[in-house]
Amino acid sequence: MGWGHDAGRSAKFHTLGKTDSGGAMTRLAGITLLAAGALLQCRPAAQTTLRSGGMPVVRAITITTVPLLSKELRAVYPFLQRDFATGGVLDGKEVYAFVPNTITVYAGDTLRLTLLNPEDDAHAFVLHDLYVPLAPQSRTDTTYVAREPGIFTFSCSVPQHLPMMRGQLVVLPS
Repeated sequence: MGWGHDAGRSAKFHTLGKTDSGGAMTRLAGITLLAAGALLQCRPAAQTTLRSGGMPVVRAITITTVPLLSKELRAVYPFLQRDFATGGVLDGKEVYAFVPNTITVYAGDTLRLTLLNPEDDAHAFVLHDLYVPLAPQSRTDTTYVAREPGIFTFSCSVPQHLPMMRGQLVVLPS
């Protein structure tokens, strides 16, 4: 069973203190709290029907985009200036993730995917036979049927977010 976002709980975040002249600390605090909130609210994904006798089921799964190392953090972590530079460790690529990044289901299961993009960069959820654009600060619902057993990579289509922003859909034989 995969992991999903607890849609029954919501978190409100407030930044404390004053912002600096560029507002970088406030943005950082918001991004950091947003990422922490997304991770803390993850729990086993809800399954709407129990699997019995090898019958396919409908599974509700929420996947959230989470910024881990973004260019906005350069003011807080000065070493990122060098890391994001051409030839640096990150070479201009920001580090984002899908949470959860592994989803396990059975062949024939229908996945009711809720894709959350709470931050201000566009992303896309790309599976071998599915493409879903994710606008900034959006929620996108889609349905996918896991037809064949196998391990399928999903990723973001933004080149600067690869190879880090990826995951796997593991489809077990029914």
